[in-house]
Amino acid sequence: MIKKPKASMLSRVTATLALVATACFTVADEGGSGALTPSHGIAMHGELKYPEGFSHFDYVNPEAPKGGELKLSVVANGFDSFNPFVIRGISAVGVNAYVYDSLLDASADEPFSEYGLIAETVEVPDDRSFVVFNLNKDARFQDGAPITAEDVEFSYRILTTEGHPFYRNYYADVEKVTIENSHRIRFDFAQTNNRELALILGQMPVLPKHFWADRDFSSSGLTTPVGSGPYRIDSYDAGRSVTYERVDDYWAADLGVRKGRYNFDKISYEYYNDDTVALEAFKAGNFDFRLETSAKNWATAYTGRQFETGSIEKKAIEHQRPTGMQGFIFNTRRAAFKDPKVREALAYGFDFQWANQNLFFGQYTRTRSFFENSELASTGLPEGRELDILEPFRDQLAPAVFNKAYTPPDTGEGASLRDNLRTALQLLTEAGYKIENGKMVHQETGKPLSFEILLFQKTFERVVLPFRNNLAKLGIDVSVRLVDSNQYIQRVRNFDFDVISQVLPQSDSPGNEQRDYWHSSNAGEAGSRNAIGVNSPVVDELIDLVIQAPDREELVYRVRALDRVLLNGHYVVPHWHLRKDRVAYWSHLKRPDTTPKNGIDLNNWWIER
Repeated sequence: MIKKPKASMLSRVTATLALVATACFTVADEGGSGALTPSHGIAMHGELKYPEGFSHFDYVNPEAPKGGELKLSVVANGFDSFNPFVIRGISAVGVNAYVYDSLLDASADEPFSEYGLIAETVEVPDDRSFVVFNLNKDARFQDGAPITAEDVEFSYRILTTEGHPFYRNYYADVEKVTIENSHRIRFDFAQTNNRELALILGQMPVLPKHFWADRDFSSSGLTTPVGSGPYRIDSYDAGRSVTYERVDDYWAADLGVRKGRYNFDKISYEYYNDDTVALEAFKAGNFDFRLETSAKNWATAYTGRQFETGSIEKKAIEHQRPTGMQGFIFNTRRAAFKDPKVREALAYGFDFQWANQNLFFGQYTRTRSFFENSELASTGLPEGRELDILEPFRDQLAPAVFNKAYTPPDTGEGASLRDNLRTALQLLTEAGYKIENGKMVHQETGKPLSFEILLFQKTFERVVLPFRNNLAKLGIDVSVRLVDSNQYIQRVRNFDFDVISQVLPQSDSPGNEQRDYWHSSNAGEAGSRNAIGVNSPVVDELIDLVIQAPDREELVYRVRALDRVLLNGHYVVPHWHLRKDRVAYWSHLKRPDTTPKNGIDLNNWWIER
């Protein structure tokens, strides 16, 4: 899940957790939300694409046959939990996606629109100061119990008090929750200009209150959950595999948001410790589908009789979704990375052009924005409305925000690695460092500049080692540590790292989730997505402005301003992106003729033999 910002800042930020903790829960005998017209859906900005009573999304095959088993692989060190909503444990892949339904369901061919699922209709006033969800009276949990407003209230309360810290931030502006009757619930908001909040509440998974009544929600474990989604857990081998089975009497099967989707009778995941082994298992027919993330594999490994005969299809399918930011992420809580000049200097040691040519077969494009591949990305110098947004913060920002277009260091068009390292040396000198006895040390403390890059994928060493070697020419000691995926997750959750390689995904409609990425209130919150430790009053204010954006045009300007400030904070060394999904699949898998802007979705595929 990913979303939008607003208001005047630090006072509101300080109150974030307090708002959640003191949110008022009430129960009314009758509805009392005023004369609002219920709608079958809600759009962030503009009009809905799909009309009331629509039969299916345009990018699915409504006649897709049901049946068969989809076999998939996961490269990770297993799982120990079926609870994806808490910070403890490692949840099995697929639990949230398949077992639990949400109030509303998003379309994949609009910037941000949602349509009725558990909530049959939704009501919002023009100022979006509250939202009312009218629940579908046919909605059922998998044990047959009806879904009621009490379950929705319970879900909100348990997620924001005992769930992952993400939920407290995501729903921070909810001020009051009122159960108006058994199938009608209202959420009132502290900030009336948080237009996105109604939609992100629509994304909330609905949990069965009766199931958790005598269970500890905050603990992880392998208790088989009860949800309301299209699949339930069929079987599992702890840490090694999990299989989901389609619910035959799934209550929402014929709704427009579900027709033509979730077509497999079973979906199974097998866990592998090594990606090379997983690739060979795929080619041997042990599982059906593979999304390839390695350029080298894509260029060299997908060969053989299965590909020549068409038994396995290999396709690069274009998409139009934002690619977000992948890069080396600095933990600014570490003393070595507190100075942005040091962070900027280190970026000059990464030679993307060399890596793209020698490691990636020229497949990638350099990333230059946290909102890459979208109209939200900043470019050139700020002007017009974007400049107006940034102007009040001029005294708090680096001059480069206003007078220098951000470009990550490269070795193209006349620049060489030697030139880049010379620039890095100049920046480090300005930051108070010098080379002494072949080592980069701080002039005052004498402490050497050294750090560790933490990895969990051995294949990524081929990217990291040249970066390390380039920085060694400046007397900087970089060590590389490879750990298993579970240890990696726990260390990142607790900010126990110097540098990691990470993907920071973005949607086409950024909003409340930006707090979790960049807000100062999350810099010390274990488990938050603010792995960098961004702690900037300006960034805080810009996040609020993004959440408050009144329309799409203003949203674009505000996100560009936020992007520009983040880029000039030099929090990451940008990597690369690809505007295609590289997929390979056995030919009995079939997919719809239309691919939505967000790219492929296996939940729309089916099996034909």
